[in-house]
Amino acid sequence: MDMEKTARRLEALGNETRLAIYRILVRAGDDGLPVMALQDRTGVPRSTLSHHLHKLIAVDLVTQERQATTLICRANLPVMKETMGFLLTECCADAPTCG
Repeated sequence: MDMEKTARRLEALGNETRLAIYRILVRAGDDGLPVMALQDRTGVPRSTLSHHLHKLIAVDLVTQERQATTLICRANLPVMKETMGFLLTECCADAPTCG
């Protein structure tokens, strides 16, 4: 995982609305949620929600799948783990003690 890719992902999550959307999707797990359920839970207007979802999709944090007329959004959990792992693997790497 490279620094640039991690920075773009963290930047996408740096917006309060996107972070809230992403957190909801992470909590939903592999089943994900329809866009309408996301809209209901966040109260974000559909056009604004679409904008934020596209930002998360662009950095691979979210995927979408069409099921008939329903658009299902999912947190890309392997990418989330990779992004968070990028930071965690460096924790206390240069410290004589870590607490």
